[in-house]
Amino acid sequence: MDKILEGLNPRQKEAVETLTGPVLILAGAGSGKTKTLTHRIANLIAHGTAPSRILAVTFTNKAANEMRERLWKLSSGQNLDTAEPPRSFMPFMGTFHGIAVRILREEADAVGLDRNFTIYDADDQASLIRRVIKNLKLSDNKNLKPKSVHSIISNEKNQGNRPEDYAARAIYPNQKQIAKIFEKYEKEKALAQALDFDDLLLKELELFKNNPEIRKKWQKRFEHILIDEYQDTNNVQYNIVKLLVNENQNICVVGDDWQSIYSWRGADFTNILNFEKDFPGAKVIKLEQNYRSSGNILEASQKIINKNKVRTDKTLFTEAEKGDPVDIESLRDEDDEANFVARQIMLLKREYDDFSDFAVLYRTNAQSYSFEKAFMNYQIPYKIVGGVRFYDRKEVKDVLAILKLVINQRDQVSLSRVVQNVLSGVGEASLNKIINAMNAIKGPNPLVNPDIQDVLPASKARTGFLRLINYLKKVDSAQNPSEIVQKTVEYFDFKSLTDDGTPSAEERMRNLEVLAGNAENYDTLEDFLADSALMSSADETSGKNSVTLMTMHAAKGLEFPVVFLVGMEDGLFPSSRAEDESSLEEERRLAYVGMTRAMQKLFMTYAASRYSFGSRSYNMPSRFLLDLGYNPYGSAGYQDNDGDGFTDDFDEFDPFPDDLPVFE
Repeated sequence: MDKILEGLNPRQKEAVETLTGPVLILAGAGSGKTKTLTHRIANLIAHGTAPSRILAVTFTNKAANEMRERLWKLSSGQNLDTAEPPRSFMPFMGTFHGIAVRILREEADAVGLDRNFTIYDADDQASLIRRVIKNLKLSDNKNLKPKSVHSIISNEKNQGNRPEDYAARAIYPNQKQIAKIFEKYEKEKALAQALDFDDLLLKELELFKNNPEIRKKWQKRFEHILIDEYQDTNNVQYNIVKLLVNENQNICVVGDDWQSIYSWRGADFTNILNFEKDFPGAKVIKLEQNYRSSGNILEASQKIINKNKVRTDKTLFTEAEKGDPVDIESLRDEDDEANFVARQIMLLKREYDDFSDFAVLYRTNAQSYSFEKAFMNYQIPYKIVGGVRFYDRKEVKDVLAILKLVINQRDQVSLSRVVQNVLSGVGEASLNKIINAMNAIKGPNPLVNPDIQDVLPASKARTGFLRLINYLKKVDSAQNPSEIVQKTVEYFDFKSLTDDGTPSAEERMRNLEVLAGNAENYDTLEDFLADSALMSSADETSGKNSVTLMTMHAAKGLEFPVVFLVGMEDGLFPSSRAEDESSLEEERRLAYVGMTRAMQKLFMTYAASRYSFGSRSYNMPSRFLLDLGYNPYGSAGYQDNDGDGFTDDFDEFDPFPDDLPVFE
C-alpha cells in the first residue's frame, strides 16, 4: 500500500483512496492524471478487485499499453526495466473500439454477427463506398467523393443515426443520393459480415439496449469502470458507459473540460460537465497542482481560459518558480516570424541540451512551410509531427505536377499524376496510348500538337484531356509564378478537388494559398519549380535531436521546455470559422492546451501581414493576446520583455548575426 500512495499529493491520494461510488476527477493540465488513474487501479487490485473485472478506457492504444505496463510494475513489484505484463493482465483496458471488439466477439449471436466478423479500416470503407457509387450509377456527380461521403455517413453514425434517419432529413438532390449510398453501404457490409469503426460502437450500444440479460451480465462483470479523457467522449460512447454502470455506480471518470478540443470529430465536453447530474452524489476531486509549467506560464494560460463562460472552476498552481515572463512578439510577416523563431532557437540552444527541447505549435499545417524554410537556412534539424512536409502534401504536389507540364510537356511522371489525381475517367490503357503518341511526336510540346488528338480516349476521359490541353495552350509561362499558381488552382477547380467533406478541406486550400505566396518570391516559374523540388527532396532529420513542428491539436498530452505559439492573429487563431460563442470557446481551450505544453519558456508570435490567396492580408493580433492584457498600440503591455513597450513598432533583427552559434 505504501508503494501505491508513494509520491502522491493530497488530492491525488484522495482520488486513489476513494474506491466506491461515482467519482469525477477534474485534472488540470500537467497535474499527473495518468499517474493518479494508474495508482487508483492498482489500489482497486490491492483491495481485492480482480483485474479482469475492471473496465479501464483510454483514448489511444499507446496510452493503454503504457498504462498497463506501469500498472503491472506497480501492482506486481516487478523490475521496472524488464517486466512486461502478460496478455491476460487487464483484458478490458483499452480504447472504446478495442473493448467493443472483445465484447462483440463474445456476444456476436445476439446482434446477428459471425464471431469472425471483419473490421474495415478507412481504406476499406472508401473502397466500398466507391464501388457503391459506381453500382448506383452516381459516378457522374463529382461532389460524391468517397472520403466526403464517408465523412457524412460517419458523422451520422456517431450521432446514433441510421440510413433511414438521414433519408428522412434529406432535402437536396445531393443529400438524397448520399442517403441511397448510405443505405447500400450498410447492406453491403452486412452481406460481407464486416463492421467499420463506427459500427463497433453502434453494435455494442445496440447489444446493451436490446438485451437486458446480456447488459446485466456485463454490468455484473465490470465491478469498476474508469474512463480517461472523459471530456472527449461522443454521444454513442456516453450512452454505452451509462448502460454499463451497475447499481453500485462504481464509475470514475478523469478529464479536463478546459482541454476539450475535438468537437469537430464528435466529442461533447458537456458529458463531463453533466457528470454530477447523471450520478447524483458524485464525489468531485480537483487536481490543480501543476508539475509541468512555470508560474508565469500557468498564470497566463489561466487568464485565457477564464474568459470562457461554460467551464468548470479550477485554479491551477505550481510550487515551481515564476520563471521567465511570457514573451509576446510582433513580426512583419510570416518569413520574419519564422526567422525570429529560428534565431531564438539558435541562441537558446546554448542553454538546452537538444533541439528536441523546442517545439513550434501552429493552428494549421499550412503554416509549417515558412518554418521549414527558415530551419533549413539555419541548419536546424526538425521533424513534422502529425503532418507531412509542405511540398510533399498531395494537393501541393498535384498543382506542381501541372506546373511542371507547363514547363516540360514530356514529363511523363507529372502527366501520370495529373491524370490520376486531377482529371477524371482516364484509365491506364488510355494514358499509355497518349504517352506512346507523345514519344512519336517531335518537338518540345507534344501535348498541344494536333496529332495527339487522334489517340485521345472517348467521352469523359477525352473531355478531361482536352481541358488539360487547352490550359497548356493558353497559359503564359512568362507570367509571375504566383499568378500561374492561382490560375491553375482556379482553372482545375481545386476547391472542389480538395473538398472531401472533412475539416481538413479548408486546410488543403490554405496550403494552396501558401503555395501561391511562396511563388511570389520568384521571377520565373523554372526557378520556383527548381527550389520546390530541392525543398521536397531535402533531408529531414527525424531523429530525437530535432525541433518539433506540429499543430496545437496534435500537441495535446505532450510537453516541451520551450514552446513557440505562432500565428497568433485573429482569423487564423482564433480561426475565422469560429463564428459563434461555442466555437470561439473551443478555440480558447485550444490556446490553453498550446500554452500549457510549455515548461520553462513560452513565446507567442504574430505577423502583421500574411500572404493569403493572391494578395497580402493585414492582421490584428489575436484577441487571446488581448486577453493577456497585451496592448499593441501602447506601453501598457502584458510583459515588456525586449524593452519596446509592445508598441506597434516591429522587432528588427539581423537574421544571420555574426555571434550566432553554429552546431554541427
